[in-house]
Amino acid sequence: MDKINLRNYAYLGDAVWELFVREKTILKTQNANELHKITTDKVNARIQQELLLRIQKLLTDEELGIIRRSRNLPIPVARKANQAEYRMATAFEALIGWWYKNDKTRLAEIEEILSEYL
Repeated sequence: MDKINLRNYAYLGDAVWELFVREKTILKTQNANELHKITTDKVNARIQQELLLRIQKLLTDEELGIIRRSRNLPIPVARKANQAEYRMATAFEALIGWWYKNDKTRLAEIEEILSEYL
């Protein structure tokens, strides 16, 4: 099995999460501008941090470890203004990416829980 680092899980998780949100938003409108606004309102660091905090009590020790290690990744200089928020969003994305590669059933469970917030 290939070893994937947490930064790459976060990169993948960002895409997986945006696709999930887009799949939900296409049911809400046919207007491209509205679709973009609805999606970007749900795919950003502040919302991802909030969602991670909502599911944190449901996570296993292994999943919490992924979050802890992901939060400690070096962050880009441009993101240092909102360090805590960005770190939590990165952890959320890494966890989504990890589930996507390793446990799609768990990813589907969590997406179902989070879909009520979209």
